[in-house]
Amino acid sequence: MEQTLMGETAAARVGSVSRKTNETSVSVSVNLDGTGVAKISTGVGFFDHMLDQLARHSLIDMEIDVKGDLHIDDHHTVEDTGIAIGQAISKALGDRRGITRYASLDLAMDETMTKAAIDVSGRPFLVWNVAFSAPKIGTFDTELVREFFQALAQNAGITLHILNHYGANNHHIAETCFKSVARVLRTATEIDPRQANRVPSTKGTLA
Repeated sequence: MEQTLMGETAAARVGSVSRKTNETSVSVSVNLDGTGVAKISTGVGFFDHMLDQLARHSLIDMEIDVKGDLHIDDHHTVEDTGIAIGQAISKALGDRRGITRYASLDLAMDETMTKAAIDVSGRPFLVWNVAFSAPKIGTFDTELVREFFQALAQNAGITLHILNHYGANNHHIAETCFKSVARVLRTATEIDPRQANRVPSTKGTLA
């Protein structure tokens, strides 16, 4: 599969990662230029729902299959999935030539509003300013939302800031985190036709 970039033919921006440890077996494939098609199975229902939002609103096609030590808890499954998605996105970005690079968005969902800002810079960093009023959403530990985004940012090589302005419902707070990150990820990784296939940095590299 190929795409046209400023009159040139470029390789499709896809990435796949398989990761196996004593705790999890994770397989992830992404297509940055997809339509948000998701095929997701982690064994954690709420997490699957959030990952489906991530794919759908980023328009990144994602195939994710995870077998984890859920008899212990969800931690390893969530963290290792974030690691693999981040690594797959980094592979798909390559040298990040021609991308928009930056994006910022305030996303509303009912009573909740959350801001996400991103720099697809090659420099991993997470700023997390989100608080939940309960330790669980159903059976899902709310602290794992941060763990996922930490793993994603670190392994995708992105600077990511997430700020929940307000919200009363913990499900909505978590969902706006995933949806807002999806939207800024979509914008920042899209090809900017005015970049003329350049790396969007005065350094000449985002590695």
